[in-house]
Amino acid sequence: MNARHVSALMGAALVSVASAACGDAWAQPFQGPYIGGGVGYNLPEDIGLRSTAATSPRAHLGTEGGIVGLGSVGYGFGNGLRLELEGNIRNTGIAKSAGSGTLRTYGVMGNALFDMDVGSPWIYPYVGVGAGYAWTNANSVVLGTAAAGSTSTGTQGRPAVQAIAGLSFPMPGVPGLSVTSEYRFFGALGQESFQSTVTPGPTTSSLRLQNQYNHSFLLGVRYAFGVTPPAVVASAPAATPAPVVAAARSFLVFFDWDKAALTDRARAIVKEAAEASTRARTTRIEVSGYTDASGTAQYNQGLSMRRAEAVAMELVKDGVPKSAIVIQGYGQTKPLVPTAPGVREPQNRRVEIVLK
Repeated sequence: MNARHVSALMGAALVSVASAACGDAWAQPFQGPYIGGGVGYNLPEDIGLRSTAATSPRAHLGTEGGIVGLGSVGYGFGNGLRLELEGNIRNTGIAKSAGSGTLRTYGVMGNALFDMDVGSPWIYPYVGVGAGYAWTNANSVVLGTAAAGSTSTGTQGRPAVQAIAGLSFPMPGVPGLSVTSEYRFFGALGQESFQSTVTPGPTTSSLRLQNQYNHSFLLGVRYAFGVTPPAVVASAPAATPAPVVAAARSFLVFFDWDKAALTDRARAIVKEAAEASTRARTTRIEVSGYTDASGTAQYNQGLSMRRAEAVAMELVKDGVPKSAIVIQGYGQTKPLVPTAPGVREPQNRRVEIVLK
Protein backbone atom coordinates (compact mmCIF):
# COMPACT_ATOMS: atom_id res chain seq x y z
CA MET A 1 0.00 0.00 0.00
CA ASN A 2 1.55 3.33 -1.07
CA ALA A 3 0.95 6.91 0.11
CA ARG A 4 -1.72 7.44 -2.55
CA HIS A 5 -3.72 4.47 -1.23
CA VAL A 6 -3.39 5.79 2.33
CA SER A 7 -4.63 9.25 1.29
CA ALA A 8 -7.61 7.72 -0.53
CA LEU A 9 -8.54 5.56 2.46
CA MET A 10 -8.26 8.42 4.96
CA GLY A 11 -10.17 10.75 2.61
CA ALA A 12 -13.02 8.25 2.24
CA ALA A 13 -13.23 7.80 6.01
CA LEU A 14 -13.22 11.57 6.59
CA VAL A 15 -15.99 12.07 4.02
CA SER A 16 -18.02 9.33 5.75
CA VAL A 17 -17.72 11.11 9.12
CA ALA A 18 -18.58 14.52 7.65
CA SER A 19 -21.56 13.30 5.62
CA ALA A 20 -22.93 11.25 8.53
CA ALA A 21 -22.73 14.25 10.87
CA CYS A 22 -25.02 16.20 8.51
CA GLY A 23 -27.83 13.62 8.63
CA ASP A 24 -30.97 14.69 10.54
CA ALA A 25 -32.26 11.20 11.26
CA TRP A 26 -29.07 9.83 12.85
CA ALA A 27 -28.49 10.55 16.51
CA GLN A 28 -25.90 9.37 18.98
CA PRO A 29 -27.37 7.31 21.83
CA PHE A 30 -25.47 9.26 24.53
CA GLN A 31 -24.04 12.65 25.41
CA GLY A 32 -21.17 13.19 27.81
CA PRO A 33 -17.78 11.67 28.70
CA TYR A 34 -16.86 8.04 28.09
CA ILE A 35 -13.96 5.59 28.35
CA GLY A 36 -13.17 2.59 26.18
CA GLY A 37 -10.66 -0.12 25.46
CA GLY A 38 -10.04 -3.07 23.19
CA VAL A 39 -7.65 -5.91 22.34
CA GLY A 40 -7.24 -7.99 19.23
CA TYR A 41 -4.98 -9.16 16.42
CA ASN A 42 -2.74 -6.90 14.36
CA LEU A 43 -1.90 -7.96 10.80
CA PRO A 44 1.01 -5.83 9.49
CA GLU A 45 2.02 -5.43 5.88
CA ASP A 46 5.63 -6.15 4.90
CA ILE A 47 7.83 -3.12 5.61
CA GLY A 48 10.09 -1.46 3.07
CA LEU A 49 13.65 -1.30 4.40
CA ARG A 50 17.12 -0.15 3.49
CA SER A 51 20.14 -1.60 5.27
CA THR A 52 23.74 -0.61 4.56
CA ALA A 53 24.76 -4.09 5.72
CA ALA A 54 22.55 -6.03 3.30
CA THR A 55 23.65 -7.42 -0.03
CA SER A 56 20.50 -5.88 -1.58
CA PRO A 57 20.21 -2.56 0.29
CA ARG A 58 16.61 -1.96 -0.83
CA ALA A 59 14.15 -4.73 0.08
CA HIS A 60 11.03 -5.61 2.06
CA LEU A 61 11.09 -6.93 5.60
CA GLY A 62 8.74 -9.88 6.07
CA THR A 63 6.49 -9.53 9.12
CA GLU A 64 4.19 -11.64 11.27
CA GLY A 65 1.03 -10.69 13.15
CA GLY A 66 0.81 -9.90 16.84
CA ILE A 67 -1.33 -8.51 19.64
CA VAL A 68 -2.84 -5.00 19.51
CA GLY A 69 -4.35 -3.14 22.45
CA LEU A 70 -5.73 0.34 23.00
CA GLY A 71 -7.50 2.57 25.52
CA SER A 72 -9.38 5.84 25.00
CA VAL A 73 -11.18 8.68 26.76
CA GLY A 74 -13.63 10.91 24.91
CA TYR A 75 -16.79 12.98 24.81
CA GLY A 76 -20.03 12.48 22.87
CA PHE A 77 -21.87 15.62 21.75
CA GLY A 78 -25.35 14.12 21.35
CA ASN A 79 -25.55 14.82 17.60
CA GLY A 80 -23.64 11.74 16.48
CA LEU A 81 -20.14 13.19 16.84
CA ARG A 82 -17.53 11.88 19.30
CA LEU A 83 -14.01 13.16 19.92
CA GLU A 84 -11.47 11.07 21.80
CA LEU A 85 -7.84 10.70 22.83
CA GLU A 86 -6.38 7.21 22.31
CA GLY A 87 -3.25 5.36 23.35
CA ASN A 88 -2.33 2.12 21.56
CA ILE A 89 0.35 -0.57 21.30
CA ARG A 90 1.06 -3.08 18.50
CA ASN A 91 3.51 -5.98 18.27
CA THR A 92 4.98 -6.99 14.91
CA GLY A 93 7.12 -10.11 14.61
CA ILE A 94 9.92 -10.51 12.09
CA ALA A 95 9.31 -13.42 9.68
CA LYS A 96 11.66 -16.35 10.33
CA SER A 97 12.77 -16.29 6.70
CA ALA A 98 14.08 -12.74 7.18
CA GLY A 99 15.54 -12.91 10.68
CA SER A 100 14.17 -12.58 14.19
CA GLY A 101 13.07 -10.07 16.80
CA THR A 102 10.08 -7.85 17.40
CA LEU A 103 8.95 -4.35 16.43
CA ARG A 104 6.71 -2.75 19.05
CA THR A 105 4.79 0.40 18.11
CA TYR A 106 3.29 2.84 20.63
CA GLY A 107 0.86 5.48 19.41
CA VAL A 108 -1.03 8.50 20.75
CA MET A 109 -3.97 9.49 18.51
CA GLY A 110 -6.71 12.09 18.40
CA ASN A 111 -9.85 10.64 16.79
CA ALA A 112 -13.13 11.99 15.41
CA LEU A 113 -15.95 9.42 15.16
CA PHE A 114 -19.62 9.31 14.30
CA ASP A 115 -22.20 6.85 15.70
CA MET A 116 -25.06 5.99 13.33
CA ASP A 117 -28.59 5.19 14.49
CA VAL A 118 -29.96 2.66 12.00
CA GLY A 119 -33.27 2.20 13.82
CA SER A 120 -32.20 -0.78 15.92
CA PRO A 121 -31.73 -0.41 19.71
CA TRP A 122 -29.10 -3.16 19.88
CA ILE A 123 -26.57 -2.16 17.20
CA TYR A 124 -24.93 1.16 16.28
CA PRO A 125 -22.37 1.29 13.43
CA TYR A 126 -19.68 3.95 13.61
CA VAL A 127 -16.85 5.33 11.47
CA GLY A 128 -13.91 7.56 12.30
CA VAL A 129 -10.50 8.97 11.43
CA GLY A 130 -7.49 9.76 13.59
CA ALA A 131 -4.10 11.47 13.51
CA GLY A 132 -1.22 11.46 15.96
CA TYR A 133 2.29 10.20 16.59
CA ALA A 134 3.82 6.71 16.87
CA TRP A 135 7.08 5.40 18.29
CA THR A 136 8.65 2.16 17.04
CA ASN A 137 10.91 0.17 19.34
CA ALA A 138 13.26 -2.31 17.63
CA ASN A 139 13.75 -5.11 20.14
CA SER A 140 16.88 -6.97 18.99
CA VAL A 141 15.80 -7.09 15.34
CA VAL A 142 18.18 -9.43 13.55
CA LEU A 143 18.43 -9.49 9.76
CA GLY A 144 20.01 -12.76 8.68
CA THR A 145 21.31 -14.75 11.65
CA ALA A 146 22.98 -13.87 14.92
CA ALA A 147 26.23 -15.33 13.53
CA ALA A 148 26.08 -13.55 10.17
CA GLY A 149 23.78 -10.56 10.05
CA SER A 150 22.92 -7.21 11.60
CA THR A 151 21.22 -6.55 14.94
CA SER A 152 19.19 -3.33 15.44
CA THR A 153 17.87 -1.82 18.65
CA GLY A 154 16.43 1.54 19.72
CA THR A 155 13.31 3.65 19.49
CA GLN A 156 12.29 6.12 16.78
CA GLY A 157 9.08 8.13 16.16
CA ARG A 158 7.05 9.56 13.30
CA PRO A 159 3.51 10.84 12.45
CA ALA A 160 0.64 8.34 12.27
CA VAL A 161 -2.89 8.22 10.84
CA GLN A 162 -5.76 5.74 11.07
CA ALA A 163 -9.24 4.97 9.72
CA ILE A 164 -11.84 3.24 11.89
CA ALA A 165 -15.03 1.25 11.19
CA GLY A 166 -16.92 -0.60 13.89
CA LEU A 167 -20.13 -1.78 15.53
CA SER A 168 -21.25 -1.15 19.11
CA PHE A 169 -23.77 -3.33 20.94
CA PRO A 170 -25.44 -1.73 24.02
CA MET A 171 -25.72 -4.14 26.95
CA PRO A 172 -29.30 -4.63 28.26
CA GLY A 173 -29.65 -3.73 31.91
CA VAL A 174 -26.38 -1.72 32.08
CA PRO A 175 -27.04 1.83 30.77
CA GLY A 176 -23.99 3.31 29.06
CA LEU A 177 -22.11 0.01 28.59
CA SER A 178 -21.50 -1.29 25.06
CA VAL A 179 -19.45 -4.10 23.54
CA THR A 180 -17.55 -3.02 20.42
CA SER A 181 -16.17 -4.84 17.39
CA GLU A 182 -14.02 -2.89 14.96
CA TYR A 183 -11.44 -2.73 12.19
CA ARG A 184 -8.66 -0.14 12.16
CA PHE A 185 -6.19 0.72 9.43
CA PHE A 186 -3.14 2.23 11.17
CA GLY A 187 -0.18 3.75 9.35
CA ALA A 188 3.08 5.09 10.80
CA LEU A 189 4.28 7.35 7.98
CA GLY A 190 7.80 8.20 6.87
CA GLN A 191 11.16 6.68 7.63
CA GLU A 192 12.81 5.53 10.87
CA SER A 193 16.55 4.88 11.09
CA PHE A 194 18.11 2.46 13.62
CA GLN A 195 21.79 1.88 14.33
CA SER A 196 22.85 -1.74 13.77
CA THR A 197 25.73 -3.92 14.80
CA VAL A 198 27.07 -6.24 12.08
CA THR A 199 28.23 -9.78 12.89
CA PRO A 200 30.97 -10.79 12.34
CA GLY A 201 32.32 -7.38 13.30
CA PRO A 202 33.00 -5.15 14.91
CA THR A 203 31.30 -2.81 12.40
CA THR A 204 28.11 -0.77 12.43
CA SER A 205 25.44 -0.02 9.87
CA SER A 206 22.01 1.56 9.71
CA LEU A 207 18.58 0.01 9.23
CA ARG A 208 15.93 2.32 7.76
CA LEU A 209 12.29 1.25 7.95
CA GLN A 210 9.78 2.84 5.59
CA ASN A 211 6.01 3.32 6.10
CA GLN A 212 4.45 0.78 8.48
CA TYR A 213 0.87 -0.20 7.56
CA ASN A 214 -1.28 -2.31 9.89
CA HIS A 215 -4.73 -3.92 9.73
CA SER A 216 -6.13 -4.40 13.25
CA PHE A 217 -9.20 -6.34 14.34
CA LEU A 218 -10.41 -5.68 17.89
CA LEU A 219 -13.07 -6.54 20.45
CA GLY A 220 -13.64 -4.11 23.30
CA VAL A 221 -15.96 -2.31 25.66
CA ARG A 222 -17.06 1.33 26.00
CA TYR A 223 -18.76 2.96 28.97
CA ALA A 224 -20.56 6.31 28.69
CA PHE A 225 -21.10 8.14 31.96
CA GLY A 226 -24.45 9.67 32.91
CA VAL A 227 -26.64 7.53 30.63
CA THR A 228 -30.03 6.86 32.23
CA PRO A 229 -32.29 3.95 31.26
CA PRO A 230 -35.34 4.87 29.16
CA ALA A 231 -38.70 4.84 30.86
CA VAL A 232 -40.42 1.49 30.49
CA VAL A 233 -43.67 1.82 28.55
CA ALA A 234 -45.24 -1.50 27.60
CA SER A 235 -46.77 -1.81 24.15
CA ALA A 236 -49.87 -3.56 25.46
CA PRO A 237 -52.94 -1.28 25.69
CA ALA A 238 -53.28 -1.91 29.41
CA ALA A 239 -49.83 -0.37 30.03
CA THR A 240 -50.43 2.79 27.97
CA PRO A 241 -50.53 5.97 30.12
CA ALA A 242 -54.06 6.98 31.00
CA PRO A 243 -55.50 9.03 28.13
CA VAL A 244 -57.97 11.03 30.23
CA VAL A 245 -56.50 13.72 32.46
CA ALA A 246 -57.93 16.67 34.38
CA ALA A 247 -61.54 15.50 34.70
CA ALA A 248 -61.95 14.38 31.08
CA ARG A 249 -60.84 17.77 29.73
CA SER A 250 -57.37 16.67 28.55
CA PHE A 251 -56.30 13.60 26.57
CA LEU A 252 -52.84 12.25 25.64
CA VAL A 253 -52.12 10.35 22.42
CA PHE A 254 -48.71 8.60 22.17
CA PHE A 255 -46.66 7.78 19.06
CA ASP A 256 -43.92 5.37 18.02
CA TRP A 257 -40.41 6.80 17.52
CA ASP A 258 -40.11 9.03 14.43
CA LYS A 259 -43.73 8.25 13.45
CA ALA A 260 -46.83 10.39 12.97
CA ALA A 261 -49.23 7.52 12.21
CA LEU A 262 -52.01 6.75 14.70
CA THR A 263 -52.14 3.31 16.28
CA ASP A 264 -55.45 1.59 17.05
CA ARG A 265 -55.08 2.62 20.69
CA ALA A 266 -54.43 6.23 19.64
CA ARG A 267 -57.59 6.27 17.49
CA ALA A 268 -59.60 5.01 20.44
CA ILE A 269 -58.29 7.86 22.62
CA VAL A 270 -59.08 10.44 19.93
CA LYS A 271 -62.62 9.04 19.69
CA GLU A 272 -63.03 9.39 23.48
CA ALA A 273 -61.90 13.01 23.21
CA ALA A 274 -64.39 13.68 20.41
CA GLU A 275 -67.26 12.18 22.43
CA ALA A 276 -66.22 14.16 25.52
CA SER A 277 -66.21 17.41 23.53
CA THR A 278 -69.86 16.75 22.55
CA ARG A 279 -70.94 16.02 26.12
CA ALA A 280 -69.14 19.07 27.51
CA ARG A 281 -70.36 21.35 24.72
CA THR A 282 -66.78 22.38 23.94
CA THR A 283 -66.26 25.49 21.81
CA ARG A 284 -62.49 25.17 21.29
CA ILE A 285 -60.16 22.14 21.10
CA GLU A 286 -56.40 22.67 21.30
CA VAL A 287 -54.30 19.94 19.64
CA SER A 288 -50.59 20.26 20.51
CA GLY A 289 -47.83 17.99 19.15
CA TYR A 290 -44.50 17.12 20.81
CA THR A 291 -41.42 14.92 20.21
CA ASP A 292 -38.62 13.42 22.27
CA ALA A 293 -35.07 14.80 22.23
CA SER A 294 -33.63 12.52 19.51
CA GLY A 295 -32.98 14.18 16.14
CA THR A 296 -32.49 17.87 15.34
CA ALA A 297 -34.72 20.68 16.60
CA GLN A 298 -35.75 21.57 13.03
CA TYR A 299 -36.73 18.00 12.19
CA ASN A 300 -38.63 17.56 15.47
CA GLN A 301 -40.61 20.78 14.94
CA GLY A 302 -41.98 19.41 11.66
CA LEU A 303 -42.62 15.98 13.20
CA SER A 304 -44.64 17.51 16.07
CA MET A 305 -46.84 19.38 13.56
CA ARG A 306 -47.44 16.20 11.54
CA ARG A 307 -48.55 14.39 14.68
CA ALA A 308 -50.91 17.22 15.65
CA GLU A 309 -52.40 17.29 12.14
CA ALA A 310 -52.95 13.51 12.20
CA VAL A 311 -54.91 13.80 15.47
CA ALA A 312 -56.90 16.77 14.18
CA MET A 313 -57.92 14.84 11.05
CA GLU A 314 -59.06 11.94 13.22
CA LEU A 315 -61.14 14.29 15.40
CA VAL A 316 -62.88 15.61 12.29
CA LYS A 317 -63.61 12.01 11.20
CA ASP A 318 -65.17 11.47 14.64
CA GLY A 319 -67.56 14.39 14.18
CA VAL A 320 -65.69 17.39 15.63
CA PRO A 321 -66.10 20.58 13.57
CA LYS A 322 -62.82 21.54 11.91
CA SER A 323 -63.41 25.18 12.84
CA ALA A 324 -63.26 24.30 16.55
CA ILE A 325 -59.75 22.79 16.34
CA VAL A 326 -56.53 24.78 16.88
CA ILE A 327 -53.29 22.97 15.90
CA GLN A 328 -49.87 23.71 17.42
CA GLY A 329 -46.44 22.02 17.25
CA TYR A 330 -43.81 22.45 19.95
CA GLY A 331 -41.12 19.99 18.80
CA GLN A 332 -38.88 18.86 21.65
CA THR A 333 -39.20 22.09 23.69
CA LYS A 334 -41.79 20.96 26.27
CA PRO A 335 -40.95 17.40 27.38
CA LEU A 336 -43.31 15.54 29.68
CA VAL A 337 -40.24 13.73 31.08
CA PRO A 338 -37.01 15.82 31.09
CA THR A 339 -34.08 13.98 29.42
CA ALA A 340 -30.63 14.64 28.05
CA PRO A 341 -30.31 15.49 24.33
CA GLY A 342 -30.60 12.49 22.04
CA VAL A 343 -32.62 10.31 24.45
CA ARG A 344 -35.65 8.47 23.01
CA GLU A 345 -38.27 8.97 25.71
CA PRO A 346 -41.62 7.32 24.76
CA GLN A 347 -43.77 9.60 26.95
CA ASN A 348 -42.45 12.71 25.17
CA ARG A 349 -43.64 11.46 21.75
CA ARG A 350 -47.22 12.67 22.18
CA VAL A 351 -50.13 14.89 21.19
CA GLU A 352 -52.19 16.58 23.90
CA ILE A 353 -55.88 17.29 23.27
CA VAL A 354 -57.31 20.00 25.55
CA LEU A 355 -61.07 20.75 25.59
CA LYS A 356 -62.03 24.34 26.35
